[in-house]
Amino acid sequence: MLSRNDLRRADMNLLVIFEAMMLERSVSRVGQKLFLGQPAVSNALGRLRAMFADPLFIRNGRHMEPTARALDLFERFTPMLDTIALTLSQVSDFNPAESTRTFHIGMSDDVEYGLFPAFLRTLRREAPTVKLVIHHTDCTRISSLLVSGAISVGISHTCDLPATSKRKFLRSITRMVLRADSKTKCLELDEFCYRPHATVASMDMLISDVEHALKQLSRARSVVLCVPQFSALAVLLAGSDLIAVVPDYVAKAMSACCGVRAEPVPLELDAYDLSLVWRAVADNDPAERWLRSRFSEFLGDSSVFRPPAPHPVDRYPKDSLHTGNTAART
Repeated sequence: MLSRNDLRRADMNLLVIFEAMMLERSVSRVGQKLFLGQPAVSNALGRLRAMFADPLFIRNGRHMEPTARALDLFERFTPMLDTIALTLSQVSDFNPAESTRTFHIGMSDDVEYGLFPAFLRTLRREAPTVKLVIHHTDCTRISSLLVSGAISVGISHTCDLPATSKRKFLRSITRMVLRADSKTKCLELDEFCYRPHATVASMDMLISDVEHALKQLSRARSVVLCVPQFSALAVLLAGSDLIAVVPDYVAKAMSACCGVRAEPVPLELDAYDLSLVWRAVADNDPAERWLRSRFSEFLGDSSVFRPPAPHPVDRYPKDSLHTGNTAART
């Protein structure tokens, strides 16, 4: 066992790179995540292999597969690194105006398109040097991203969550129809079913909800186009008779700038929840608490985005929340 004096020879940066390699399994992705060049990551891997007298990672095609020794080390180091990071963050103030902190955020495609741009403009005024890394997620992936530590906070519709995470209700999500034709009359159910539909693959739950509601009425629709994300949808609707059912905030964003218009869905659809979720280990981190307060203030409000009022560093509100896989709202 090493003595406290021996610990002076240990380089904590190597452990951070080791953890990133376990999560990413790629030298290039680790470099992108940690803002390091590939030679620096490769050099760190060489030092780690010498430190632990083990290859740690074996190349398998385009990926690096961890050895049994690496898996054991990862299980031991992850909670220790969490504890160190939390302890250091709690003894230092967080000043968003001067911080260069990097936040890893999980975000579903609809949120990234419909809510994030206006939020980002506000955040940039308050914290111009903070770095945000967005990871695409959905209700099926967000739990694994939280458990692995790839993200510290996520915004999405959520299902069951790990016991080591916490959740806060942001808003109810309703659906609207997007269209770009010249007809002025709102769609009735017959025309809604008759018209060709476009869908977005990242919104599987929304798609299945529409199909289920139509099936209950012994009706169906014709989906002729499915795109992977929202960014191209408005362009594809333009000049066509295609229609699409999207979350209300996506409809609002597209109709404001993309030459399409939004109207109610001629079908009864249940609203579902948009939630803010985060790792419990970061619950009292001042920086993470600041970020969550901003998400709660701006993404949880369906009205027009407002400029933020300044918050004293030590007065960010405690989150009103539910933990683990609790489904109830706050």
